[in-house]
Order: sequence, then structure tokens, then C-alpha cells
Amino acid sequence: MKKKDSRVEIFTDGACSGNPGPGGWGAILRWRGEERELFGGNPSTTNNRMELTAVIEGLTALKKSSLVTIYTDSQYVQKGMTEWLLDWKAKGFKVKGGGYRINHDLWRELDALSQAHKIDCQWIRGHAGHPENERADALARDGVKKVQS
Repeated sequence: MKKKDSRVEIFTDGACSGNPGPGGWGAILRWRGEERELFGGNPSTTNNRMELTAVIEGLTALKKSSLVTIYTDSQYVQKGMTEWLLDWKAKGFKVKGGGYRINHDLWRELDALSQAHKIDCQWIRGHAGHPENERADALARDGVKKVQS
């Protein structure tokens, strides 16, 4: 890789013990062959919120504008970022009847963080032996344990 290469890979996963229930998130950041693992949790949340939080925390950890590939086993996150978000924003994150789209707070935060980067979001099958996805899942489960103790 070139010395000035700003490509970053972020592998993410979320977990929940019950849905809703105690949840955790995990993220692995890879840049120039170096890796950093992050995880955390919430005592009362949903799996989708933890999936989104993993991506948000991964992007928050970046220090400068980067080319980012996010790998997630959540089709909700992947399709939200690549297909649905522009329409949701155009509608002010509102749904029919005037209420807000579920998780709009996290989608707004993710959208704001995304503005600093060029992002490619890729879906990978979960629990299928993908090494980084398995590690992100283990980190997310550690996040659940952290809030349960």
C-alpha cells in the first residue's frame, strides 16, 4: 500500500440478549495493516440499535477523512446506508401519520458522521465463518456481558 493510503476497513456487529434487552456492539478497524477493536453495550436496547451503534462508533474513532469500507451482517444497516437513507432524509425521517422513523436518532448521527468520508457499505453473511465478522460478534457479546454484570 502507498504510504498516504487512507483506506479503512470497519467490521461491525451488534448483539442483543432478548430484543429488546441488554445489548452490545463490536467494531474492528483496520488501517495500513494495523487493527483496533472497540466494543460497548447498553442495558436496554434492540439488536438494530446495536448494529447501528457499531458503525457509528467505528466512524467516530476515525481521526481524518477516509475511504471507508464497512462490513456488516445487518441488511438493515447495509440497505439503510445504500438504498433507503436518502429518501428518509428527504422526508425528514417521518413516516405516514407524522411520527418519526424508528431509530431516526441513530440514522441522523450515522448520516452526519458519513459526510466526512467516502463510504462503501458491504453486507456479509453472519455466522458463516468470516473471521472478522466472528470477532466483531464476539466483541458485541462482550458488550452484552459488560452491561449485564
